[in-house]
Parts: sequence; structure tokens; C-alpha cells
Amino acid sequence: MGQVTLTDVRKVFGAFTALEGLNIDIAEGEFVALLGPSGCGKSTTLRMLAGLDFPTAGTISIGGRVVNDVPPGKRDIAMVFQSYALYPHMTVAENIAYPLKKRGMPKAERTAAVQKAAATLQLEPLLDRKPRQLSGGQQQRVALGRALVREPKVFLLDEPLSNLDAKLRSYMRAELIELHRRIGKTMVYVTHDQLEAMTMADRIAVMHGGRLQQFDTPAAVYDRPANRFVAGFIGTPSMNLVEGAVRDGTFVFAGQALPLPKDRFGDVPEGPAVLGLRPEDIRLEQGPLQGTLRLVENSGHEQIVTVEVPGGTRLLVRAEAGRPLSMGQSATLAVETARLHLFAPGETGARLGRDPGGAVVEMAPRQSGGAS
Repeated sequence: MGQVTLTDVRKVFGAFTALEGLNIDIAEGEFVALLGPSGCGKSTTLRMLAGLDFPTAGTISIGGRVVNDVPPGKRDIAMVFQSYALYPHMTVAENIAYPLKKRGMPKAERTAAVQKAAATLQLEPLLDRKPRQLSGGQQQRVALGRALVREPKVFLLDEPLSNLDAKLRSYMRAELIELHRRIGKTMVYVTHDQLEAMTMADRIAVMHGGRLQQFDTPAAVYDRPANRFVAGFIGTPSMNLVEGAVRDGTFVFAGQALPLPKDRFGDVPEGPAVLGLRPEDIRLEQGPLQGTLRLVENSGHEQIVTVEVPGGTRLLVRAEAGRPLSMGQSATLAVETARLHLFAPGETGARLGRDPGGAVVEMAPRQSGGAS
């Protein structure tokens, strides 16, 4: 069984609280990404799953067994490090076989296991090479092979693609997705790269300040962020977040007003709030907002336009490629009001209103605390 459960986990280093009240339940065979900025607590979480650190409070279980005090070698997990941690004096075959040799497995069985892993990862032609003779992507596959031969319940991956260039990262993302599909093992993947998390994971645990902010599918995290932090962290370009106030069924900021759909925001009390707008939900068309184009970034397949509205607020807008746009040009903005988001004030202010399906959005607790 590869189920992983963290219940009320707390981790303190001296006077510093790295994790507080962490609750995550990962199903067997699930691919879960721990996502967040540096210092959010994701690496500390992975180290505690691996047995390299131990929780100050709470329980960690793997396969239904509490492992709080169980050493790493007895947890039935395999970890793939950011640095790959290959032995430079060993061949690829010897690197892959090393954990089995330490376990005392007979040579014939080790050889069969290495051949099986090499076939899975397309490493057969490289088995006699040393790590220095391999590309970054090949070294990454060897590190995965060394984890694979152990046949663990759970794979722990600590930013394994961060040392690769952009093209190779894209290739290895696809490789990891396919590997997970084939072997069906539980994988817990630490990353600060939201593209990796969004494209690879079944569910994403977004972390900040040592606390879990949201644990949901990539689509839900993107379309229904639980709070202002998640809204601003997920998405490239990031969501526009505008401070203002709810007043008479509208959102008012810098002398401008946007109507709020009554079916979603009719129950939101008047007062300070934060409006969230994805760049793709704003169009350079006739609409309620007036502005001036301050920056046009052409990426080839689209343009990202920075529009300054009266009062100095700047909004990012996606525009189609090839459209003639220039800095200083006046424009009006139409807004997809059905895709508006509202949040309470504060860095991690909770999501307000109702989801498009009509369900009342639960008010998430405000978060505070340190991280590691």
C-alpha cells in the first residue's frame, strides 16, 4: 500500500516554526506535487516523509503504518535528489544496482532488476558508461532507475528537473508522466515551478509560510483559488489582484466600477476586498474600464499587454499575436465578469462569494507562521 498521510504535522527548529498544522492525505498511486516559493516548507515536508527529519508533533504514516520514528531504510520509500547523487566511479549499471547490493540481493537477481529498470527508462545502451559521460537528462534517468529497482511503495522527488535546461525539462516532464502511468506508484514531487506541478500532478498541495493553503486538482487550484496567495502564485502571467471595495453590487477601485454578478457575489458584505482577474479574462475591446498601454511583450503566439488604468493600477492582458499595439495607445477593457474572483483583504485573504455552480465558498483560515 502506498497511501501517505500527514496528520496535524508540526516541525520546529529551535525558535523557528517550519510547519504548522499540516494535513495531507495522498491516495495509493497518486502523483502529488508540493508547490510553493522558497521557504514555504515543502522540502521540510519531503525530508520528514523520507525520515531525514522527524516531526515535532503530529503523525506521518506510509501504507497505513506510522513512521514518525522509523529510519529511512525501513520506510519502503525511494528518494530522487535534485543533484542526482550518482557515484562517479561506478557505471550506470553499478549505480542502479547499488541499493540492491547493499540489501544483499544475489548478483543474478540484481542484474535482472537492473535490466528491467534500464528497459523501462531506455538506458540499455548506457549501462557501461560512467556518470561523467552522460547528459543531464540521462543522469536523471539513472537516478530514477536506482529508485525504481527498489520497488518502493512511495517515490519522493526533490526538484529533480531544476538543473536541466528548459528544453530538457519539458522532455523529462513527459518522461516522468509516462513513467508514473506505467508503474502506477505513489509519487510525491517537490517543486517551485508551477508549470511542472500543473502539467504533471493529479493534485497540488500549495504551501506558503509553513502552512497548506490549498490541496486540490490543478484545474481547481487555477479556476477556484482558495485565497489571495494561491490566486497570485498560480498562473503565468499571474492573476491581476486589485485592492478596492465592494459597494452597491459593484467593485470600486481608483474611481472605476465593475458590476459584480449577483448570483455569485450578492451575499458578500460591502467593504474592502481584493478583485482577482486572470489576464485571459480581460479583452482589449469596448468595455467599462479605460486605460493606456504601457508595455507590449510579444512572445510569438500571443502578446502580454500591461494596461494602466486611472489611479495607477496596472493590469496584465492577453492579446492575440499579430494585433497592432503600441505603448502609449489608449484602450478600453472588457471583462469576463463570470470569471471574476473576490478575496478578503490581507496576503492570504480567503476567497469570497459562491462558485459558478452555486456552492458557497468556504472561508479559509488566514495563515501565518514561518517556513523552511
